[in-house]
Amino acid sequence: MNHAVYDVVIAGGGIIGTSIAYYASKQGMKVAILESSTLASGTSSKCDGNVLLIDKEPGFDSRMAIKSQALIDDLPNMLEMPFEYRQPGSIFLCENEAELEQAYQWVDYHNQENGGRPLFRKLTKADLKNDSKYFSDHLVGGIECTNDATLNPYMLTFSFAHQAERYGCEVYEHTPVTGIEKLDTGFNVHSHEKQFRAERVVNAAGVFAPAIGEKLGVDVPIKPRKGHILVSSRTELMGTRKIQEFGYLMTKFGRERVADEEMNTYGIALVHEATESQNFLLGSSREFVGYDNKVNHKIVQLIAKRAIHFFPEMKDMSLIRSYAGLRPWTPDHLPIISETNVSGFYVAAGHEGDGIGLCAITGKWMAEMLADNLKEDLTPLSIGRFKEGVHS
Repeated sequence: MNHAVYDVVIAGGGIIGTSIAYYASKQGMKVAILESSTLASGTSSKCDGNVLLIDKEPGFDSRMAIKSQALIDDLPNMLEMPFEYRQPGSIFLCENEAELEQAYQWVDYHNQENGGRPLFRKLTKADLKNDSKYFSDHLVGGIECTNDATLNPYMLTFSFAHQAERYGCEVYEHTPVTGIEKLDTGFNVHSHEKQFRAERVVNAAGVFAPAIGEKLGVDVPIKPRKGHILVSSRTELMGTRKIQEFGYLMTKFGRERVADEEMNTYGIALVHEATESQNFLLGSSREFVGYDNKVNHKIVQLIAKRAIHFFPEMKDMSLIRSYAGLRPWTPDHLPIISETNVSGFYVAAGHEGDGIGLCAITGKWMAEMLADNLKEDLTPLSIGRFKEGVHS
């Protein structure tokens, strides 16, 4: 039986859990990560590498994203293992004048929110043609955000874990949390016959955070939201930046957009991401189907069809594989970064499709919360913001 005593035990070895481990162990805390399978085996290995501001709502959401982008931009100097980080910026494409008007308003809202800093720019039809010769002629314009970046989430998860171990963190793979016992001071965390003593516990289990919360009677309002990604063979790139249709915002926030009924049914919207290996990723879809992460070939076909709608020449390109992952969705599309009403038990989950881009700020804020030196007001991310909140 393991009798080691830790300052912090983290349930979940994805990009959020390992980021928290990195920042907490760097502060001198004795940390253990308990991962039910292997590091980055869940959502963190079944997604793209978004580090985006362009799809965040102005206000707290966008300010959080900017802070995380700044931290991630410095991580290549702090972490020993590279993770294919690049900052090419991103583009939203508009198909009609109504979308373009909304997109231009999006630019104005963001630039005002950012104190007039021109992180966003309006693009004309001519600008799009200058950016990529492959864009469809029917597009009327778009917008861009120069702050946006991309990375390899699988590699960053391992890089966080590697650096955390350098600071003394211990990583336990194939170690599911089977029980949590609240003591007068601290917790006993059980994994079958193993036992880990911890002063504090962080639930960073993503789509499985509700199951971890249940072990202490804490309601975590997260649901899995499935998404598909297609991977091309190596080819001439359609574009070097992150490219999305403006309708992606509509599908993300559940708003109405002009598209075929099937596209709306499965929440399909163009997402195109060039990789360092000179292939590209295509998405995306959004649906609530529980914990089913099997590839749906009908959705794969619809994503390919949507991509060809924006890049006609893509019809002649080959795809090498597809995969599906589960995003940890919350009702208001913001993550939970919060202590619960069980003193010493925290939740850091619910980032939906923003976990890669917000991993660094989540790790930093949670480490500061654990050290009782958090200066940021995280009320918008409190678990208590939900009607049911938490309960014993």
